[in-house]
Amino acid sequence: MSKSIVKKLIIGAVILVGLILAWPKISLYLAGNRKTLNTVETSFFFEEASGLDGLVRKLQEKKIIDSPDDLYQVAEYKSLNSEKLAGGKYRIAPGTKYRHLLNGFTKNAAGNGNAEQEVNVVFNNCRDIYDMASKVAQCVQMDSASLVNFIMQDETLAKYDLSDDLIGVLFVPNTYRMYWDVSPEQFVERMHKNYQAFWTPERKQKMKQKGFREAWEVVTLASIVYAEQGRHSEEWKTIASLYLNRLRIGMKLRSDPTFRFCWGDALNGVQRLTYKHRDKDCPYNTYLYEGLPPGPINMPPIKAIEAVLDAPKTNYFYMVAQPNYSGKHYFSNDYAGHLSKARVYSAWLKKEGIR
Repeated sequence: MSKSIVKKLIIGAVILVGLILAWPKISLYLAGNRKTLNTVETSFFFEEASGLDGLVRKLQEKKIIDSPDDLYQVAEYKSLNSEKLAGGKYRIAPGTKYRHLLNGFTKNAAGNGNAEQEVNVVFNNCRDIYDMASKVAQCVQMDSASLVNFIMQDETLAKYDLSDDLIGVLFVPNTYRMYWDVSPEQFVERMHKNYQAFWTPERKQKMKQKGFREAWEVVTLASIVYAEQGRHSEEWKTIASLYLNRLRIGMKLRSDPTFRFCWGDALNGVQRLTYKHRDKDCPYNTYLYEGLPPGPINMPPIKAIEAVLDAPKTNYFYMVAQPNYSGKHYFSNDYAGHLSKARVYSAWLKKEGIR
């Protein structure tokens, strides 16, 4: 064998050995630079409890990756395990490199994924915390039962110094940005901070000027205003002024929605209310008990709360629905005027066959 051939064989062997030794790095480089299959930005939800195996499996099921072995290789190099991955909502850009993909799922100092996205959490028109929890659960990972159970446990009520009747005031209906995998504890704490931020010194000053001592009293009256008029918000300030006038002179509020609240769902669909309905003994029945009820009868929107705080001074003490299907009201200063309008409304109900 000639020297030249031997030399070539030696060089070839050296190159081969070099390639063998370098292959792990080459393989890692190729794996890390492999790209996702999605051709458009894709929303992806990952439950932290499923761990690394669950993440890889779901990415493959969603046809975002086609080489789980490569992803595992990159994860091993980064020493990623289930504890270092953060669940949540993610947006995966088209052709994302595997190494960047895993970086996005990696938990940061705040406990969130580096690329984790916030979602809109919306709850409005809520009757109570059960209704609120149901709407929240449609936006995030947690279920409504776990949220309600956490809210109503003694430790939570004690922490926020609220009773069963008042816990609803903590949740101001709105649209919030938060992480999809928010926990019940994190959600309630966020609502508490928002509640504190909502009650600014300016709002507290207005509250005192209206004769209230605590924020829950404002929310409670706002809940009555909102229950009285759910269609025409332009009437909220006038209705609020009417009830403020009654509170000022010690007159019972005599609000139909409050005794409706006492009946739960039993009066659903009942349009014409009778004295029998109004006689139900319940601390929320403002026909029987003077002053505000023990707490809100629903979760009023921010504008209803502000309507109470910004209610103008009027001489109104009475209101009755207009004899049509507009959903609006007539307001009166005295009982005689009110009674006259009430007779017209009663006659209209009879004519329309509404019972």
